[in-house]
Parts: sequence; structure tokens; C-alpha cells
Amino acid sequence: MHQELRFATFNVCNLALPGTKYYDDQIPYSVEEYDTKISWLAQQLDKLDADIIALQEVFSQTAVTDVLAKTEKYRDAHHAGFDPAIDADHLTPSVALISRLPLKNGAREFTSLPNNLVIPLPGVSDAITHFTRPILHAQVQVDPTLLINVFVCHLKSKLPDYRNMAETDVLDHYIDQTGMAMLRSLIRRGVDALGLRSLLTMQSQSEHLPTVVMGDFNDIANATSTQMVMGLGQYPTNGHDNRLFDCTKIQSQHALHNEIGYTHMHDGNFEIIDHILVSEEFNSASPHAIGEVIDVRYLNDHMLFRQPHMSDHGAVLVRIRLCPHQGALREGGTRRI
Repeated sequence: MHQELRFATFNVCNLALPGTKYYDDQIPYSVEEYDTKISWLAQQLDKLDADIIALQEVFSQTAVTDVLAKTEKYRDAHHAGFDPAIDADHLTPSVALISRLPLKNGAREFTSLPNNLVIPLPGVSDAITHFTRPILHAQVQVDPTLLINVFVCHLKSKLPDYRNMAETDVLDHYIDQTGMAMLRSLIRRGVDALGLRSLLTMQSQSEHLPTVVMGDFNDIANATSTQMVMGLGQYPTNGHDNRLFDCTKIQSQHALHNEIGYTHMHDGNFEIIDHILVSEEFNSASPHAIGEVIDVRYLNDHMLFRQPHMSDHGAVLVRIRLCPHQGALREGGTRRI
């Protein structure tokens, strides 16, 4: 029986194979640059020493495999992830999941928004029907009696969404084009959040299990998009709280590094935009708790003196202490709430 689970999320910053043009304005990695990057990433994963790790900005799952081969602690880990479609007109960064615990039935990728969701975008003829980047869902088998839903996400960034097509004359005359591009990014991030929240609700209704959502949300915990994913304002159903909780708010041990933690720097601002959210089963205040968040830690020293092969994000590590005597009911040998 596991007494502690460790979850981590890390935006690895443009993990692509050597010679691959992953962005038009970026020079592909040489073999030497690639080896330096994957060697550094392997060291970071070993430092985290987490049971389940979510990765973002992955352009090649083969590159993830190369990273794992250079680690000491993840050479035999389970790896789930999906590459862009072969016929795609450009590479889209994806996500990946690494687990030292078994994955039940592999992993599933969500590219289309659920429930036939269609959202118009200002100045663009085609409406939004897909996530900016696919969502990954897997079920981690902690032990024979505990199964956990894990979702990995990377929501749209704040980078202005400029379009090659011209705006209408009215927009050209009255509205700043950069402002319109920023609005499009904001809407897309909100749509990503709404789509993810819908997936979480659907999953909970079909099979309610303890849930962890990890990734790069590209905004702080109090942002509307992040709180949409958390289900802020939702009412309990069937006696259970369907919201997600920010681990930094419910951790039982507060330390100095928790007060000054950050995962991203921009224009002199230090922010936490990479989050790990958990369902009520890991909130000690819930009557259905089966564990509690001990603390949240950040691996971010590399950001202050960043070199080209390093990530521009810090990693987040959450430690959860399992308390099997608390709340959870058992059905068919598996904890189901």
C-alpha cells in the first residue's frame, strides 16, 4: 500500500527531435544541442522523483523516450502521449504523461471540444471546435483498490493571436489590432478551459474517481480560465463536491518556498501559471477524503540563469499522503466516490 504519492508537472520548452523545424522562427536543434537538452531534462526528472509527471510542449514522443533513457529513475516508467497527425500542415506541441505506476487501458487523447461545442472567434470566419492543444487522460492504478483519473493540459498562451486575414473595415478603423489579437487568445484560453471542465464533468458522471489535473494553464490560479477548470460556483451533486482544488491552497505544511514559488517570469513578473489541481478526495476538509496534500514545491533555480537547453518554466511537485481509513467507500474492490 502506497503511503505517499508524488505528482509533478513541467513545461519542458520545445522538446523536438534534432533537425525538426518545430516553429518557423526557431532554428532546429543540432544533434549536440538535442543531447544537451535531453540530458538536462533527465536530470530534472530525477530531481523531481515523482510517481506521475505531466509534460507540456512536447513535439515528439520519441524525444520523451530519449529523455527517459537517460534518467536513473524512469527507464522502466510507463509513457503515454500522442504525436501530431502525419498529414498536419504544421507541428503542434502536445503533452505527455510519465508514470512509475501502471496505467489502466493506456491513455486517451481529446482534440475536439466535447458536446459539439462551437465558439465563434472575432475576425475569423471559422469557429473554434478543437482544443488549442490536445488534452490527455489516463487512469493510474495506484494499487488494487485505488484508481485515479489524471488529466494533462496546456491551455492557450497569452501570446496575441494574430491572423493573416484582414479584419473588417470597422475593426480596422475603431479597434487596435493587437488588442483584437489578445482578445482572440483570451477567448481561446477560455474555450480550452470550458472544454476541459466539460470533460471532467462527463468523466465524473460516468465513473466518479479521485482526480488530478496537471499542466500549463498559462494563467494564475485566480484567473477566470483556471477557475473554470476548477468548477468554481458548481454545487455539490449526490453529496459530493465536484470542484477541483488548488494544491497551494489546501496543503497542510506551509513553508517559505511556498510563499515565493513561481513557474514563469515575464516582464519582471514572477507568476505561478503551472498548476496541479485535485478533487475533494485529496482535500482533508472533505468528508470523502482519502488523503491530503502535504506540500507544494517548485524546481525553478534554472530560470534565473537560464541557458538555451533549459526550460523557461519551473516544475511543480505535489506530495500527497494517503489516509485509507478516511472517507472513501468501496465498490467492487476499487475506491469509487
